[in-house]
Amino acid sequence: MDILRGHDVANDQDDFEYPGDAAIDRPLAVGYEERSMQVRAYNYWASLLGDRALPLIEDLSPDQMDDFGPYSVLLDFTAGIENPAIVYLGTALREECEIEGPIGHIADVPARSLLSRLTDHYLQIIANAAPIGFEAEFINQRGREILYRGILMPFSAQGDSIDFVFGVINWKEMASHALSVAIEREVDTNLLHNPPARSDAPIWADGPGADEDDDVLDLAGMEMPTEDAPLADWLALAREGAEKARTSEARSHAALYRAIGLAYDFALVTRRSAEEYAELLEDYGIKAQARSPMTAVIKLVFGATYDKTRITEYATALDHAATASLPVGSFAAYLAGYDGGLKALVRDERAARRADMPARPDKRQTARDTMKCATALDPLAVATDNDGLAVVVARREADGTLAIVGALPEGSDLGQRVILAAAD
Repeated sequence: MDILRGHDVANDQDDFEYPGDAAIDRPLAVGYEERSMQVRAYNYWASLLGDRALPLIEDLSPDQMDDFGPYSVLLDFTAGIENPAIVYLGTALREECEIEGPIGHIADVPARSLLSRLTDHYLQIIANAAPIGFEAEFINQRGREILYRGILMPFSAQGDSIDFVFGVINWKEMASHALSVAIEREVDTNLLHNPPARSDAPIWADGPGADEDDDVLDLAGMEMPTEDAPLADWLALAREGAEKARTSEARSHAALYRAIGLAYDFALVTRRSAEEYAELLEDYGIKAQARSPMTAVIKLVFGATYDKTRITEYATALDHAATASLPVGSFAAYLAGYDGGLKALVRDERAARRADMPARPDKRQTARDTMKCATALDPLAVATDNDGLAVVVARREADGTLAIVGALPEGSDLGQRVILAAAD
């Protein structure tokens, strides 16, 4: 599979529209608990797009991603596509490939390692200008059969070209043939003597054979707490709504909108019980964020380990409701009546934020302007490594001479990559 494709499920209707192109439609059809690392990585990539064709590399921080950061690699194509530089390598991927110490380029990757398989795929990124999903089996450097699955996603320095490729890969070691045969025999024997109990209930509540009169989204009993009820009662109600949404997310938007509405009600009530709210956050080990206060609310309601992309989306929805000053008990109906539903609301809210934000400064041009005006350095003051080498920035002066106006720190990884590139 060279292209990441999937099928529509009702649950995914609440995600953003994915960019239409020849290479990718939308994530694989998996449930909440089964959502693969590659799908989460793609959702993260899509969340950085905004109105751009490509996300900016400055928005990517793989070293801060506890979820898929250890399984990721970042390739730098700015010096050419033949041998891209490796500017980040996650700890888990590094360990699997048995890489110790620094590594500069794809050409330096050990043969028959998992990273060596990337060369089969990353050039497709350049051709398609879109994420590429892939999966395959191979025999690694330890002689073990490995099943791996990954996704490569393009990033840009300025938004107009593919300068970087971010890859996320996970894998598992396959059992030997002899062990697989033994396991199959044991399973067959157990099934023969202990057949599984047959259930007459349909696999899906709304599937073939389901009782059409059965209300699978029955929210009866979810009574609103009284005005003076403890904050914990409001939280319990919101959590019950979140659980109902989780178990029915593949069938209807109604339960999800109800859950988000209850989360908003809880957020409103926290305003009159700041101390009680702070105690709840402390009890659950959740930190409040001044820049995104609704994120803590969503984590309390849906769980701190809930899908990070959806936490961000739901928090954005709550911000919208707060800005609109919606009263308690009204947000679920508001979401249901919003043209395009949740995904459209989140999209519109983010577009409004971007419109209000000042234009981002061009970091590259700012740096160049700084170097143009920088005071020349004394060459004797520039630190060199044990080989007497240093990587410096020089400026052509009016008299034709070159002045040293900047220098990389001694022993920096970037400096080593520059030396390698200059030697080629």
